Amino acid sequence: MKLISLIIAVAMAPMAVAAEEDRGLSLMERGAQMFMEGILKEMEPAIEEFSGLADQMGPALKSFAQEMGPKLTELLEEVEDWSAYQAPEMLPNGDIVIRRKPDHPLVKPETPTEPAPQIDL
Repeated sequence: MKLISLIIAVAMAPMAVAAEEDRGLSLMERGAQMFMEGILKEMEPAIEEFSGLADQMGPALKSFAQEMGPKLTELLEEVEDWSAYQAPEMLPNGDIVIRRKPDHPLVKPETPTEPAPQIDL
């Protein structure tokens, strides 16, 4: 919530300063200012609701990050190209599977291209 408010405030600062200087704004500047004010008015209820949700979810997200962060970092370092994988799916037993796309160019075919060497007995 604080981050969203900060981003909006930074975006609005140049327009607010220009308006306070009382130096006739161009039509484009006035239009942009009115546009941003309209967006802020429309977004205000959603931002307030999001703030309450963030306060409720904060402890759970912090706990998740502490527990899963190291393992997710390992996974991110292991995978070179995420476009070679399908979206994760959850199995009925709760396992989460991330499958490779069978038609992706970086995926090696499962069947060997050369015959396996034969051993004479």
